[in-house]
Amino acid sequence: MGVLGGALALGVSAQADKLAPGLRVGGVNVGGLSPDAALAAVRGQAQAQAPQVEVKAGGKSWTLSAEKLGYQVDPQASLDAARKLSDARPWSERALGVLGQSKVQDVPLVTKVDPAVAQATIGKLTAGLATQPVNATVGFDPGTRRYAVLTPDTPGRKANAQAAAKGFAADPTKRVLNVPMTEWPAQYTAAALAKHAELGNRLMRGVTFKLEGSNRSGSLAPLQVANLYWVKPEGIVLDDKTIKGAFESLSYQLDQPAQNARYAWRGGAWGKVGEKPGRVTDPKKGLEAFRKGLLDPARTTITFPSVQQQPTLKLADLPNPAKLELIASGTSTYYGSSAERRTNIANAAGKIDGTVVAAGEDFSFLQALGSISPENGFVGGLIISGGRTVDGLGGGVCQVSTTAFRALYQAGLPIVERNQHSYRVKYYEPQVGFEAAVYDPGVDLKMKNDTGAPILVRSVNNDAASRLEIQIWGTKPQRTVSVSPAVILSRTPHPAPQYVFNPKLPAGTSKQVDWAQDGYNLYITRTIKDAQGTRTDRVDTRYKPWQAVYEYGPRLN
Repeated sequence: MGVLGGALALGVSAQADKLAPGLRVGGVNVGGLSPDAALAAVRGQAQAQAPQVEVKAGGKSWTLSAEKLGYQVDPQASLDAARKLSDARPWSERALGVLGQSKVQDVPLVTKVDPAVAQATIGKLTAGLATQPVNATVGFDPGTRRYAVLTPDTPGRKANAQAAAKGFAADPTKRVLNVPMTEWPAQYTAAALAKHAELGNRLMRGVTFKLEGSNRSGSLAPLQVANLYWVKPEGIVLDDKTIKGAFESLSYQLDQPAQNARYAWRGGAWGKVGEKPGRVTDPKKGLEAFRKGLLDPARTTITFPSVQQQPTLKLADLPNPAKLELIASGTSTYYGSSAERRTNIANAAGKIDGTVVAAGEDFSFLQALGSISPENGFVGGLIISGGRTVDGLGGGVCQVSTTAFRALYQAGLPIVERNQHSYRVKYYEPQVGFEAAVYDPGVDLKMKNDTGAPILVRSVNNDAASRLEIQIWGTKPQRTVSVSPAVILSRTPHPAPQYVFNPKLPAGTSKQVDWAQDGYNLYITRTIKDAQGTRTDRVDTRYKPWQAVYEYGPRLN
């Protein structure tokens, strides 16, 4: 009995190490198995039966192994749960391996999901569903002449892989994963841009400009003001280049520059004209006031701060005209000019006659001339504007600026600013290329007086002979100046005529309103010899080919 009892006890002890009968883990019978054997069985079942999961998003679906979504089975944890149930069974069931009153129990597999793996996989599957938000656009509507939202915004959409991965990690038993689609707004929405457009429209108003301490004024129309800024998605943005140009133009209109002492030719003799102080815009403070005022829609009047400007040449500084020498002269003819053109030539020649330029200072044609306005004695005439020859104020002034350029150029004065005409003008022949266009405001002829002494500008206009001469008097510098004829590099034929209907013309009639000219690419040079040596400079001119234009009235029936 002792040997039999010991063997029985040893057998019962060995049986007790095994799991109680009637236990299953994930459908695998582990009852009666040793812990190692049970673990191997559970592990094999887990590897053989990885579930399939369907991922749904944006109307599309993908079916794939849960393992690709970070799904994992923990065999040891699953078996540990079974061991707890086994340990809770009666001793007799565990010792004898016989299922007593206990029921068969199936322990589910212990699973977990790595959310990072799940998010990465879902993100790759749904990447093609993402759409970027589309910003609204804002700008000027030419039809309404108002700023408006031109196109609406559209939100972006993308699958929320993170939310789906978290949901799967919270419940690994899910076999269908519905991935939510989320939206995110555009950076610039129509609602936000509508506020910018509304401010842009309020800023688009007429503005009057004044000069502090003066009765001078100027103005900009609403559309001219609108040209000074942009309505952009980020808000109102001033156009610095246009702002600068408009400010310079307004300052030119408002400023009352100091007038240097000068001479006036009266009764065959020179008479002195005294200097006058002026008042001009303070450049820095004026521009600041301009920019600040433009951005305040309530401001319809902007005053530019001003400073007093003193003349640089006083009566006592005027040279004795009897001691002046003729340094150089320039001539031009204007045969065939209209009465209006002749009026403007005579007026402009008279305005600059007697101008004295101090040593080291610039001769400015527009400053010597004053404004090209009816108040300054100018009348209508043909001018070049907008690619056409049209009626405009001051036609013929360029005859005087061209002649002045010829005199100053022959005198050897350095060019500070010189502008050409768009096409080759017949009045300036035969000295092609020796011309200078001016326009009020902003297009000037400027030459520096480098003679070392004051110079006097003298105009001699002979209307009967259609001949104008500009003379430069002063202390003749010790130098020689030789000017070359124009060198024509290329010539472009003018285009065919253009015919334009004019309902105001009598029926069956026509008239020519613009004249054809070939285009040219040319240059002129001058060589200056003085104590410093010999130097040559060059002035390039590119004339556009110009089209003849004919207007015609209604046809005869």
